[in-house]
Amino acid sequence: MITQEQVLDALRKVEDPDLKKSLVDLNMIKNIQIEELSIHFEVELTTPACPLKEKIKKDCILALQELDDNVQVDIAMTANVQSGRIGVDTLPNVKNVVAVASGKGGVGKSTVSTELARALSRTGAKVGLLDADIHGPSLPTMLGLENAFPESREIKGKNYIIPVEIDNLKVLSIGMLVDERQAIVWRGPMVSSALRQFIQDVLWGKLDYLIIDLPPGTGDVQLSLLQHTKINGVVVVTTPQRVALADARKAIGMFQMEKINVPILGVVENMAWFSPPEAPEQRYFLFGEQGGLHLAKEYDLPFLGHLPFAVPMRERGDGLKSTLDEEQMTYIDQIAGACAQTLALQNAKVTSQKSSNLPPIR
Repeated sequence: MITQEQVLDALRKVEDPDLKKSLVDLNMIKNIQIEELSIHFEVELTTPACPLKEKIKKDCILALQELDDNVQVDIAMTANVQSGRIGVDTLPNVKNVVAVASGKGGVGKSTVSTELARALSRTGAKVGLLDADIHGPSLPTMLGLENAFPESREIKGKNYIIPVEIDNLKVLSIGMLVDERQAIVWRGPMVSSALRQFIQDVLWGKLDYLIIDLPPGTGDVQLSLLQHTKINGVVVVTTPQRVALADARKAIGMFQMEKINVPILGVVENMAWFSPPEAPEQRYFLFGEQGGLHLAKEYDLPFLGHLPFAVPMRERGDGLKSTLDEEQMTYIDQIAGACAQTLALQNAKVTSQKSSNLPPIR
């Protein structure tokens, strides 16, 4: 009969493709059960959005088949998202905060924020979505929440806002608190105060990811957000057009400033091309070609992926219940997977560095 020790020895040959360490050494193998030639266990990934989960599963099966050709292997792929915010006072129950930024408006930043949050939620992760664009909130319209109004709850004499929930997302926007026709004409200090309240006075609960849809540019909101809480990473959105790329460089430069120094998870190129329904194999590059990819290479950043023009995507942006086709969903899921994978690798390195700094046990 195969023993648990033999199973673990066999699985030591299987490495996490990113961390380059054995799954066993990383403590990712859980709950091994053996019955004659039947083996069941769990592989606990660092994110449910891991794009390499099928490869890891296949490698485990091949490793165990070396014990016996007739072995039957049943693997449950689970996930425990690692926190990159241990010891942070604000948002203590949020494991990762990801800001989505752009240098200029109109490049589809809010679309990317929304679809990124939806994609991560589809994997089973607990996700929140915060609209930090105080002067031009888009999320209520995009999610069909124009008539939603957040409730509040008093805890120990203090009132807290409860985010609105839709499609397994927790969502909050200033657009839910004011009439949609009302202009929000606030100076910097009032904007900063509102943003601080959205960070500190909201019952987000336990989240694996909080996605923050920033306003375009490099102004007060971006700086206030960095003052109020730790950001684990930034996704920069651009179109291939030169004017959009010029402003995207400014956004990248801001987050790479020494006093700010927030990791940039990568670049997303939106509106990459248009394919007419009658000729889906044709691609028309209306704003130029590969601009986002070249920008990522210029700054030695990960390129997270392209998003083409698509009518269903536009309809979803207008709050309609449109369904994306398989190709469009693949593009979005690849971006979400790459983003989550980069975060997981970043968090693992931080954890490893902290562990190496601990004094030896005597």
